[in-house]
Amino acid sequence: MQSVPEEWREGRDEGMGEMLVKRRGDSECSSGEMKGEWKKNAGTGGEELEKETLMMELTKMVQRMVKESSWWERRGIDCSILAAAFLCLPPAFLLLSSSQIMWFAVGMLLMGVAHAVITVKGTHLASHGALSESQAWGKFWAVFFIEICGSFSARAGVQGHIKMHHAHTNVIGLGDSSVWKVPFLPRTVYLFIAPLAVPVITPLVALAQLKGHSLAHIIRTILMVTLGLYSQYWLLIHVSGFKSPHSALLFMLVCRAMFSVPYIHVNIFQHIGLPMFSPTHRPKRIYQMTHGVLNLPRNPVLDWTFGHSLINCHVEHHLFPFLSDNMCLKVKPVVSKYLTEKQLPYQEDSYLSRLNLFFNKYQELMVFAPPITELVGVQ
Repeated sequence: MQSVPEEWREGRDEGMGEMLVKRRGDSECSSGEMKGEWKKNAGTGGEELEKETLMMELTKMVQRMVKESSWWERRGIDCSILAAAFLCLPPAFLLLSSSQIMWFAVGMLLMGVAHAVITVKGTHLASHGALSESQAWGKFWAVFFIEICGSFSARAGVQGHIKMHHAHTNVIGLGDSSVWKVPFLPRTVYLFIAPLAVPVITPLVALAQLKGHSLAHIIRTILMVTLGLYSQYWLLIHVSGFKSPHSALLFMLVCRAMFSVPYIHVNIFQHIGLPMFSPTHRPKRIYQMTHGVLNLPRNPVLDWTFGHSLINCHVEHHLFPFLSDNMCLKVKPVVSKYLTEKQLPYQEDSYLSRLNLFFNKYQELMVFAPPITELVGVQ
């Protein structure tokens, strides 16, 4: 790594003073208390003037680990997992031609898992350019994984995920994950039934995102998405021996929706319900990410299909978005220890605990507008 990534240059002015967390609408601090708090933080900031800022100090620690890591650790392990997913596809198509229910079920499971690895882990890493150090190859993999495999627009995916969600994590109206909210749906439908429609909704949303783009870009995206969908359909008909178009299309829906429920859950569990910030009063990067992001525990299924950066290393991923899944896992002990030592939040909760929270507080979390959190003294 010859140059410091842009993400490592952010967060230059974080103070190391105490933080008070309050929500608008709560009882307000008196003017004197506020002034006193600001003076206290200003004084602490003066004492730390000659020291490295929190974000830069943590960045150097992580950067050192990345430089000391081999290519296999930085990218090889994750590329191998994706390669293994693609290698699972030929036997899956062949098993689906079996007349025995057990082998057919094995083929369906194998294809569903491979599809989740490719379209969730693969598209996520590709959108961050984490599969290659070359920008040209990075763009190629983004189109391949996001458009051909994921049936979505690569440009819209990068814009929405990288330039909005990551740049403005939990900032109201920008990266606050409200894109996942569907207020008119009842909680049971939203949490357990509606996600099954994600394979149908995804290409439709992709088409809607093409408005205003150049004709060449529109044609390329439509061709790439069509190529991905038709390739699976053709193989199901000619290799797996499906007798009718309807049965092949139904199987495609089942296969692609196999992990849709946890996919939606993960996307809302790790941000919604945590502190949300105003665009005009947002904290510095390290405070924003540590307060607005949550890790789920290790999960043998989701770790492999979705990737560590989306499950148990989501805090690390938001602090250092360019790292691969394996590198996020490698730096996790250093990041968690550092944040704990600096008395910064390192939020973790179980999958079932978050599910219970969202089920019982669905109206508050997924229907009503979220309250705005202010980190007094570090805005």
